[in-house]
Amino acid sequence: MTSLNDLPIRDDLRGREPYGAPQLDVPYALNTNENPYPPSEALVKAIGAAVTGVAGSLNRYPDRDAVALRSDLAGFLNRDTPGADLTERRVWAANGSNEIIQQILQAFGGSGRTALGFEPSYSMHPIITSVSGTRWINAHRDEDFGLEAERAVAAVEEHRPDVVFLTSPNNPTGTALPLATIEAVLGAAPGMVVVDEAYAEFRREGTPSALTLLPRDPRLIVTRTMSKAFAMAGARLGYLAADPAVIDALLLVRLPYHLSAVTQAVARTALAHEAELLGSVDALRRDRDDVVAWLRAEGHQVADSDANFVLFGRFADRRKVWESMLGRGVLIREVGPPEWLRVSVGTPEEMAAFRTALKEST
Repeated sequence: MTSLNDLPIRDDLRGREPYGAPQLDVPYALNTNENPYPPSEALVKAIGAAVTGVAGSLNRYPDRDAVALRSDLAGFLNRDTPGADLTERRVWAANGSNEIIQQILQAFGGSGRTALGFEPSYSMHPIITSVSGTRWINAHRDEDFGLEAERAVAAVEEHRPDVVFLTSPNNPTGTALPLATIEAVLGAAPGMVVVDEAYAEFRREGTPSALTLLPRDPRLIVTRTMSKAFAMAGARLGYLAADPAVIDALLLVRLPYHLSAVTQAVARTALAHEAELLGSVDALRRDRDDVVAWLRAEGHQVADSDANFVLFGRFADRRKVWESMLGRGVLIREVGPPEWLRVSVGTPEEMAAFRTALKEST
C-alpha cells in the first residue's frame, strides 16, 4: 500500500501530524470547549425552516459575499460592544475561525514573511501559519501565562513580524489581555495585529474587547466564532471585524462562494435567536468560577480563566491522570505545558462527574 511519504507532497509537510482533539464515545466529553447546551426544540424547528427555505434554490450559487449575514454579525457585535459602530463593510465571515485565520495569512503572510505569537496559545495559529508558507516565531508568554506589554513590544521590535497573533481570552490558559498590551503591540508592530477573541463572550465582567480599538488602527483585526458561546460548533461559522480595506484584501484570496447557502441560513437563524443561545453564558461563567475555586481548594494550580474552560495542574505524569479519568468516562484535554490539563465547562452533571473522576485519579 502506498504511504504518504511515497507521494510528492511538499517537503515542509513531511513528518507532520494532522490537528485534532480526540473524538471518543464517552459519557462526559469535556475536551473541545463546546457549549454543552444544545438548541431548543423551537430553534431546531427554526433552523430546519431556514434550511428548507434555501433548499429549493441550491441549484444556484449562494450570495458570494454573504452581505446579509455580515450585516447581522455587525449588529451582534455592536450590541456586544457598544460604540464599535460596525457595518457589513467592516465584518467578514468564513467556515470557522480557522478559515478566517487562513485567509488572513494568505493575504498578509506567505513566502518570505513571518507571523509571531506568544505560546502556549491556540495551536492552530502556528499550524496554519506554516501551511501558508509563512515562518512562525514563538515569543512565549509570561510564567503566569499573562503577557506584559513590555515583553510583547520587545519581541515585536526584535522580530519585526508581518503578522502578530494575540489571543484573548487565551486558549488553552483562559487568560485575557489588558487593552494596554494590545495597544502597545499595535504601536510597535510593522504589520497586521490579529486579536483572536473566540471566547470573548465568556470574559468576566469589566474585561474589555479589542473591538473598542478598531477605529484607531486599520491594521487591527479582531476574530470571533459562533462555535463557542453561540453553541453552533457544527455550523462552522467564524468571522472578523476590521477596516474595510482589510476586507478588500481578503476578497483577493477567498475561494468563490466559500460560504454555502445552508451555512448562511443557519448562522442568520442562530443570530436571530441570540438571547436563547447566549442565555447559558452566565451559568457557564458561574460554573467555571466554581470549578476554579474547587480545584484550588483541592490543591491544584489553576490559571485565571475568562473562557469556558480551565487549565489546571501540575502533574508529574499528566498522561496517567488523563488516562485514569478517561477510564472513568471523563474525556479532558492534554494540551499546553507538559504538566497541565484542560477541562471544558460542561453541565452540572458533567462537572460533578469531572470532580469525582479527578479525585479518584490523583
